[in-house]
Amino acid sequence: MPAAITEEQQALDRRALLDVAERLFYGQGVQAVGMDELRAASGLPLKRIYRLFPTKEALVVAMLERRDRRWRGNLAAHLDKVPDPRERVLALFDWLGEWFAEPGFRGCAWGNAHGELGSSSPAIAAAAQAHKHAFHDQVAALVAAVDASAAEPIYLLAEGAIVVAGIHGDPTAAVRARTGAQALLDAAP
Repeated sequence: MPAAITEEQQALDRRALLDVAERLFYGQGVQAVGMDELRAASGLPLKRIYRLFPTKEALVVAMLERRDRRWRGNLAAHLDKVPDPRERVLALFDWLGEWFAEPGFRGCAWGNAHGELGSSSPAIAAAAQAHKHAFHDQVAALVAAVDASAAEPIYLLAEGAIVVAGIHGDPTAAVRARTGAQALLDAAP
């Protein structure tokens, strides 16, 4: 009889699988990646994968949730380095521009997953919506320190830049959105 898998090994396997799933799903699309490819890339037996995540949908949701925590955490860490509230708002677009210029950038992981499977998977749709709500709240709190009335337009500029950069492969979308955000802040009373 094989030895029981420890909680530590379970956590290591889960993390390794999520790393592989994120790289493959983000790079190729969720539907393009089969379970055999995940098995081969992770080195985990299919049986172990299904013990960790009973369905591919559960794996996608876990990957999106983990990516959300990391993505928004990295953004917050970047913004925390900027002491001036107005400059902190503009730093949002600088951070987006750095993300857009990363090798392998394919747009918004949540928008991509929602576009592929959101209409047929309420769980994936909910994960994408949760990310967008959390990002909205993060931007609104950021902008409120300067001009709360500009929060919604600045959020829309950020989301628009993400879409343009992802679809057109244009990292300068962040610079143009930053210019729009700066104009909104300049017009504030």
